[in-house]
Amino acid sequence: MKRIHILGISGSLRADSTNTIILKTLGSLLPSDITFEIFEGLDKIEHFSPGVDSPGLSTPGLFDSEAVKRFKTAIAQADAVVICTPEYAFGVPGTLKNALDWTVGTGDLNDKPVSAISASPLNSGGNNALASLLLTLTALGTKKNEASALSIPNVKGKITDGRVTDAHTLNELRTQCANLLGLVGG
Repeated sequence: MKRIHILGISGSLRADSTNTIILKTLGSLLPSDITFEIFEGLDKIEHFSPGVDSPGLSTPGLFDSEAVKRFKTAIAQADAVVICTPEYAFGVPGTLKNALDWTVGTGDLNDKPVSAISASPLNSGGNNALASLLLTLTALGTKKNEASALSIPNVKGKITDGRVTDAHTLNELRTQCANLLGLVGG
């Protein structure tokens, strides 16, 4: 039987990001027979431009740098993807949106089970970023349901020593794990 592999993508580039901490905590909540990795290198992905021609490719917009290839390969090798993002200016950070834009024309995320999480130090939990991310994931044809999204408000008070410690948030992350695994199996 094939081992399930889940890819985590943090929308924040900071090393001490609460979004990355959330992903690490979520990964620790998964059953031991599931592999989990967090993609590194979002900041290395070039700006997406659908009109850019690639050397050696006849199709415009399919420029594949090493960073883009790494991102697409990581997605292709994953059975499911979890994205955790902060909210910047009422939306997802540009680096995350840029990376996702690279998958539009090639369908890398089509029918891929996903979980979308936003986290914010504000009471809103990053709801605008979550709504924006869900809209993008819908456009990309991902596999999700009404339980595939989680907003975490006041996140700074829910993390201690680099780990989510708030019991309610841990239960919500467990629910995300169970839902995502259900989507993989279903």
